[in-house]
Amino acid sequence: MPDVMSSSRLIGVGVGPGDPELVTVKGVNALRAADVVVVPVMDTGERGRAEATVLHYVPQERIVRVVFALNERSDHARREAAWDAAGERVAELLAAHSYVAFATIGDPNVYSTFTYLAQTIGELVPDAVVETVPGITAMQDLAARSGAVLTEGTEPLTLVPVTAGSAVLKDALNGPGTVVAYKFGRLAGEVAEALRETGRIEDAVWGSALGMEAESIRPAGELDGAPLPYLSTLIAPARRDGTRGGKL
Repeated sequence: MPDVMSSSRLIGVGVGPGDPELVTVKGVNALRAADVVVVPVMDTGERGRAEATVLHYVPQERIVRVVFALNERSDHARREAAWDAAGERVAELLAAHSYVAFATIGDPNVYSTFTYLAQTIGELVPDAVVETVPGITAMQDLAARSGAVLTEGTEPLTLVPVTAGSAVLKDALNGPGTVVAYKFGRLAGEVAEALRETGRIEDAVWGSALGMEAESIRPAGELDGAPLPYLSTLIAPARRDGTRGGKL
């Protein structure tokens, strides 16, 4: 592998949940300043949300697609191999360019592929500077589009990836405060059951494809068990009595 300049920088840029207008000014500036912008793609090759968003601000010729096998969740060895290959590819880009950006949906420090890439680059290119630019998350976007309030006063906020199992979600729903569930589309039936069992379904709302043509925002009470898009988001607001400032 060629020597990498000590001044090389890898910047993880959060580009939000899909609406290109929700990329921050700092994020747009970071994307435009980069020599190349890496976007993660599945091994099936279709354009992902990150790439579609970046294309609003960066010409296609400065975008580099790197396969992360994001659809692989059962074969650990294959997933690790894909991450290693992706890290090697980005290390090559850092050898050729002083400033490489990596676009990730949402925020680069919240359930992001960038976490794994940064760890790999830290091992392959220890002199490279690794930074992040925060992005708007799906739960923030869904709250804004649905009118759901995420937190008030002293309420806690619990974020659960349902890929960890519906039991984890049920435990959170039995606790205080607002619960947000990510990646629950394939377990929509179990999620609806957990909401009903804990008495949290009445005010809950779910959304998918936020800010895009296929956007869907619905009351959780309408969940019928049919699978939803993988990147669906759920908000189950805290139990509140309607008193203004009641939890201050």
